[in-house]
Amino acid sequence: MFENTESTKRQYALRDRAVALGWPIERVHVIDSDLGISGAQSEDRDGFQRLVSEVAMGHAGIVLGLEVSRLARNSADWHRLIELAALSHTLILDEDGIYDPAHFNDRLLLGLKGTMSEAELHILKSRLQGGILNKARRGELEMPLPIGLAYAADGRVVLDPDRQIQDTVRLLFDTFRDTGSACAVVRRLRGQKTLFPRRIRRGVGKGDVLWNTIDHSRALQILHNPRYAGAFAYGRTRTTCNARFKPVQVRVQQSDWQVLIPDAHEGYLSWAEYERNQAVLANNANGFSPGLRGRMPRSGSALLQGRLLCGRCGARMRVRYEPKDGQLRPYYMCNEAVVRQAGKHCQWVRGTAVDEAISALLLQTVAPAAIEVALAVQQEIAQRVEQAAALREAQLQRARYEAELARRRYLKGRLTGMCDCASSRSASATNRLSGSTDTLQREHERQREADRTLLDEPARRRIMALASDFPRVWNDARTSAVERKRMLGLLIEDVTLIVGQQIDVHVRWRGGRTQSLSVARPRPMPQVRKTLPQVVSLIDEWLETSTDRQIAARLNELGHRNWRGESFTMKKVILIRQTYALKSRFERLRERGMLTGEEVAQQLGVSTTTIHQLGRQGVLNPHLYGNNCRCLYEPLGNVKLVKGAGSQYGGRPSRLVPAQQTEQGAL
Repeated sequence: MFENTESTKRQYALRDRAVALGWPIERVHVIDSDLGISGAQSEDRDGFQRLVSEVAMGHAGIVLGLEVSRLARNSADWHRLIELAALSHTLILDEDGIYDPAHFNDRLLLGLKGTMSEAELHILKSRLQGGILNKARRGELEMPLPIGLAYAADGRVVLDPDRQIQDTVRLLFDTFRDTGSACAVVRRLRGQKTLFPRRIRRGVGKGDVLWNTIDHSRALQILHNPRYAGAFAYGRTRTTCNARFKPVQVRVQQSDWQVLIPDAHEGYLSWAEYERNQAVLANNANGFSPGLRGRMPRSGSALLQGRLLCGRCGARMRVRYEPKDGQLRPYYMCNEAVVRQAGKHCQWVRGTAVDEAISALLLQTVAPAAIEVALAVQQEIAQRVEQAAALREAQLQRARYEAELARRRYLKGRLTGMCDCASSRSASATNRLSGSTDTLQREHERQREADRTLLDEPARRRIMALASDFPRVWNDARTSAVERKRMLGLLIEDVTLIVGQQIDVHVRWRGGRTQSLSVARPRPMPQVRKTLPQVVSLIDEWLETSTDRQIAARLNELGHRNWRGESFTMKKVILIRQTYALKSRFERLRERGMLTGEEVAQQLGVSTTTIHQLGRQGVLNPHLYGNNCRCLYEPLGNVKLVKGAGSQYGGRPSRLVPAQQTEQGAL
């Protein structure tokens, strides 16, 4: 547009043509707001939309253009303009003549010209795309390379000559190889304070490298890019329109890529590993699909999360957590029919017993290789720490170099008479880089101290001690649930569950070997809380001779506990007695003819206090039934109370004698 100006001059000359046809110069309007914009579509073409509006409202008498392609290269837009011009009796002029769209022949000729103009654009695009595709098939098409790759002087693709960029990119792929998750990669790199490079593609500072923290989308972009595997790929995306007719980029399946040349140049990983990574990422992305839900290990305590299949319908069972005893307990349930068909649960079971059975089975299988696993873990930790420390050191060296370079530029500017404004900006940049260097130095020292605790001698001894006992490694509180699930996933493909009178568990190991076992079904909560029959039998037996408090003490001495593992108390014994409708000790004593203190007092003609006092003195035989001092007394028969002389002053005590003997003594 800036160099080839002759066509633009010809278009502006159409204003003189309109004047020559009889239109006053003040009524001739030039629309040039679409200069440099393709006529392939009307979107974002304000000039064309203004032209259509003026024609539709009947404000235009004639539309002038060098050729149809100057107005529209899209048949839909062009025919809409012709139809509106026909309704408003607007003429159309090009280099070949003047046309009246209201006449059929003129409208037919204009339609053919519009179709030819659209076909011309298609031919031009095909010619350009054909050349690009032909060059891409040879692997010679130069395309923007991702960070970590660069073009050599001879046009070959090589690894970035910056060693720090290479090490950082390698660290990302090594971390994904260990974790198998893009989110885990981001968490580890952020936790290690590792910055990731990014190259500016356009605008100010084009080609410069910026270092910042990595995010999830950036990690996925790198993991999905085949250039890191040394492959040349073309046609990974295609342009389409969304619901608002805006052009958007859509990813294309690998089988539909136009060009794919493996091992075209040097890369950071092999093509086989790249394909494995794509399979892992696709598996992770299917977290909410009907058949592959939740395969990625998460932080919940459910050991079989994502690997449990329903033995009835074949769907993957989901996990639900409920609080119990201050912890979240897992429940495995198949609610595929609930979610997809508004039906009922297929089956469900508490997961603790199943997880324990699978853990025991896994320990029996993995125990021989425990030492090798622990040594591999130690070696992995050491390599990870050394690699992260080397990257942080490289970042620190780069920051020092940039700060020193800024300081030298500032001093050079002062010596050469730099203006005050530029000098102040240079000094500000120098101070900012110096402060950033100090911050990086402090952060590097702090992280180095933290890493040192991972590799010190006590840590090594702990790892070696755990190596000799794999069950202790598995059950150690420091082993996270995610790590247990990841270890399980290395050995077990999936587990099929059938809940009946007992739980049938069918394990499919990696490699195809299967194994089945049965697990006792957890008892319902009412049965769990139910008191043991032998405890109820003992309480029923001891009520003949003991009170509720005494029975609780005897149960505790024998080691009996309730369903929560708590010791028995008087209130708990009373609750059991009432629940199982056991006769109380009071009722049992009354059935044996025992009397209350009031009844004995009436029989002897004394007060109730005297009766209780006689019971404490041993004159009467009391039987405790309450939990304090409540008691019943044996029947007295035909006896009378004889009071001793001065008994209230510590003299001879009172006693019971037969009534006949008392009358003879009186005679």
